Amino acid sequence: MQFLKNILSTVIGIFIFCLLSFFLLILIGIAAAASGGNEDVVTVKDNSVIELNIEDVHNDYAGKFYNDKLSFLNDTPHDGLINILNAIESAKTDDKIKGITITNSAVGLGIAQSKALRDKLEDFKSSGKFIVAYSDNFSQSDYYLNSVADTIYMNPVADLDFKGLSSEIMFYKDFQEKTGIKMEVIRHGKYKSAVEPFLSNSMSDANREQISELLGSVWESVVNDISKSRNIPVDSLNSIANKLAARTAEMAKNTKLIDKVGYEDQYRDGIRHALKVAKNEKYNSVDIVDYAEANSISDLLNSAEDEIAVVYAQGEIRSGEGSLDIIGEGAMRKALKEARENDNVKAVVLRVNSPGGSALTSELIWREVELTKQVKPVVVSMSNYAASGGYYISCGANRIFAEPGTITGSIGVFGMLPNVSQLANNMGIHTEKVSTHDNASGYSLFTPLEDDTRAIITEGVENIYNTFVNRVATGRNMTFEQVDSIAQGRVWSGKDALNNGLVDEIGGLDAAIAYAAQLGKTESYKTVNYPEYEMTFDKFLAGKSGLPFAQSKEDLIKEEIGEENYIMLQRIRRINQLRGNQVILPYEITIR
Repeated sequence: MQFLKNILSTVIGIFIFCLLSFFLLILIGIAAAASGGNEDVVTVKDNSVIELNIEDVHNDYAGKFYNDKLSFLNDTPHDGLINILNAIESAKTDDKIKGITITNSAVGLGIAQSKALRDKLEDFKSSGKFIVAYSDNFSQSDYYLNSVADTIYMNPVADLDFKGLSSEIMFYKDFQEKTGIKMEVIRHGKYKSAVEPFLSNSMSDANREQISELLGSVWESVVNDISKSRNIPVDSLNSIANKLAARTAEMAKNTKLIDKVGYEDQYRDGIRHALKVAKNEKYNSVDIVDYAEANSISDLLNSAEDEIAVVYAQGEIRSGEGSLDIIGEGAMRKALKEARENDNVKAVVLRVNSPGGSALTSELIWREVELTKQVKPVVVSMSNYAASGGYYISCGANRIFAEPGTITGSIGVFGMLPNVSQLANNMGIHTEKVSTHDNASGYSLFTPLEDDTRAIITEGVENIYNTFVNRVATGRNMTFEQVDSIAQGRVWSGKDALNNGLVDEIGGLDAAIAYAAQLGKTESYKTVNYPEYEMTFDKFLAGKSGLPFAQSKEDLIKEEIGEENYIMLQRIRRINQLRGNQVILPYEITIR
């Protein structure tokens, strides 16, 4: 009997092994097929339109990924904003492309990114080609981008959200007192309101002042762009927003925010008419990401030897190697070192899209920028955010460019320590310490923060603040007092930062690259993107949404609890992950 059991277990083992091997081969085949996608690059047909579908475009840079052992995992995606902008630039002179259509495309970009894309679309129209848009519902950010179109369609029962900007801040002081879970806060900067929700139940006058001015500046940029595209006075647009006078399709048409009320089939008939295609015939179209991939191949034909290195710093600043969405000193050091040691690279553009983060990591990256600047020019291009730590790593550049709605500044420092002494006491939990020296035990979350410990932490915060201000003063050719007067943790729009000297020029990435080339004394050049990130097999599978077992943990959570709840969870998790002193943006601003 035992013999039969052994035989059976062996057979089952062999069967399971074969089954697993079979599935592994399938996965490798999928991977190889995915990596071999360049063989299936879309062929753009004559008389085509580009479908500007940017729902999944979030980052400026889509990344470069490598695996030293599994070459089929090497990948260079083309769904970053920079790929989209380059594709539109190419389409402007592509005889096969007659226009661009924006059909029910939700915008997942920040305000500065949307501005950059919108400016590129305005430039595209200068070629005489058309842009048309249609939506079943316009969010405010959707409308801002779509308003660039020559003709805007809306579904008869659609809604248009056009109401101005608002920011809502949550406060946790009472929550802390009721639960016994407290955050001990040490900060420098009266505007450093990242920690204000843990200290108060209401907004301080200083915080209300900076939020009001920031929202006003960002809205001014948005409404001025819409005014120019739609030929509607700014005062009229503000009145429309104030009265919600464009909330339905008919109201939007009456106020001239849109041109036509109709259905998607009517909108597509209009495209056929523009392309001179019969109503019953299918017109040629190409997705913007596919066109960007096709366009990237033509970039390879650029024979210029000189290069401008574009180093992307996007996400929160944390310790470690970093990733596509996290700025770590590992990847940034490697990228900047490679750029400055490459003789073909004549200048470096640091593209920053970050609310800040770790003070230590910000200092390490700042140092790497300084080392690079000693060898070749460094120009900064600011995206949605270049605040706090994001500004820290930017301030030493030879020149700084920002969009009007870029959120920057926030020159301040804070430290937060969780404390559960009240909760522990309420639950009957008590602790005692035995130490060899006065400060051997350090801080404990089970005992109230002692005055001497607070003094030591405060000293560290003050030292970092003074270092931060000195870095800015040196980089911007200002005095400590001049920087301190506009610092204190206060955030500024790009437009206001230009006025107070924190940035040099309003402009996008193209302008920054052109200026870098000028400093690098080159007229014929190509751009090379950094950093590169290691791609593991696990990461690869997590990115294949078509495989039900290969979804990332984040995607699964988002699917279960919904987008808004996931954003809230991320904010809580971000607070829990804070380690050491932080130079980070006090809050998030999202246009909806």
